[in-house]
Amino acid sequence: MATPTELGRTRYEQVTTVIRSVVQQVQALWRGMSPSTVEDDLQGELGAAIVAAVAEGQLSVADAAQAYIAAQMAAQGGSALAEATLVAGAFAGIAPDGGPLETLLFLPAIGVRRRLAAGMSPEEAMLGGLADMARYASTAIADTARSADQVGMTANRNCVAYVRVVQLPACARCIVLSGQMYRYSEGFLRHPNCDCQTLPLRELEWPDVPTPQELFNRMPEQEQRRVFTVAGADAIRLGGDLGQVVNARRGMARPGAATTTEGITRRGLYGQRMRRAGAGFARIPGQRYARSTTPRLTPDAIFRQAPGRGEQMELLRRYGYIV
Repeated sequence: MATPTELGRTRYEQVTTVIRSVVQQVQALWRGMSPSTVEDDLQGELGAAIVAAVAEGQLSVADAAQAYIAAQMAAQGGSALAEATLVAGAFAGIAPDGGPLETLLFLPAIGVRRRLAAGMSPEEAMLGGLADMARYASTAIADTARSADQVGMTANRNCVAYVRVVQLPACARCIVLSGQMYRYSEGFLRHPNCDCQTLPLRELEWPDVPTPQELFNRMPEQEQRRVFTVAGADAIRLGGDLGQVVNARRGMARPGAATTTEGITRRGLYGQRMRRAGAGFARIPGQRYARSTTPRLTPDAIFRQAPGRGEQMELLRRYGYIV
């Protein structure tokens, strides 16, 4: 049987493989756009294809989350059986801030316009826009994987915590957090393009995860200086504390607004439940479907607000993340 660390590595490779595939699709679609029509392109078929590719990536990583948690619990001597089934579709189409994915993936067009206004050449502006798009797409999929993993942890009472796993290459802010343990429902600190992951724990045990100092020691000296600055790397090699050299929380945030507008139409899982409960629906001008007037909490908001696993499970069911 694979060890928890090996299972974590497999999950990491699965998520990063999906991200690479989606970014390649995005790059191919972006090449069909031009600086003069980028806004129209992103509001048309090319933009819809990009949104669909990213949403499909989100669905893929979310769909694998519960199997990953089950395998981890079994490898640690616990039960693989969860109390509820994760609904992968509930995680697709949502941006890290809880808004529609379409809105997030239109932002690169605004970036292109700003670069052109600043005097960049059309080629440079479009390259910058592509970099933005790749970053937004990667972050959305990685955040979805971590969010689905946490919901999967909540659905299996064997899981009590998770440890942060950092894969090189990584930034200084992530390296200094490597091996840190958190309660299963505690929000994940990350920055844009962060690919760190959660390794779920059945008991308060410390798996074979490299410490910040071990990660630093594995890095070539040139990479140490790039990540930690020349002075910072020299200070660490002389015995300086990594936590003192790096402000770990600078630029880090927990994704997820309090509510999301995704899945709240009458056709969505949450919308269907709200309709049965007698909730009202209203059509917003410009929107195709009427939406529930009751906001839908994001998983991150549920974990922040609900004090215990029972309450968290109830809310996750109510808002359509598990059944």
